[in-house]
Amino acid sequence: MTLNKYVYYWLPVIIWMGVISWLSTDTFSPQNTSQLIVPALRFLLPETPPQTLDMLHTLIRKSAHVGEYFILGVLLFRAFRGSLKASGVLQWAAYAVIAVVLFAAADEIHQSFTVQRTCSAVDVLIDTVGGTFAQAVCILRYRSRKNSE
Repeated sequence: MTLNKYVYYWLPVIIWMGVISWLSTDTFSPQNTSQLIVPALRFLLPETPPQTLDMLHTLIRKSAHVGEYFILGVLLFRAFRGSLKASGVLQWAAYAVIAVVLFAAADEIHQSFTVQRTCSAVDVLIDTVGGTFAQAVCILRYRSRKNSE
């Protein structure tokens, strides 16, 4: 693979991994995001008890994990598809899921070194769900495009 193709397929993956790593800093800790999200929820849902607002804040944060790793999963599928032409769609998806799991675990370890964050196996599982869901979507899209040709 030429350098241009490598950059074309893998640079978006590397940039997105950088974005995820940045989102794993103290800047986006639950304590900090609650200062923005909870008041917004309180404005939208004024009669909601504080416990429910906290639960919604957690749900929003965990949904963000799914979304971040869904995007990473799509980018990884694209990169493996472009890099491993001889492989099949299931191999591209399998490699992407493995990469998602490894990066999610590394990201959680990274969080253990920050002051306001912790390492969580549950978050790795949530991240893996997002990346795996992306593979299902990519496989369906790839097969439907192949069938329409």
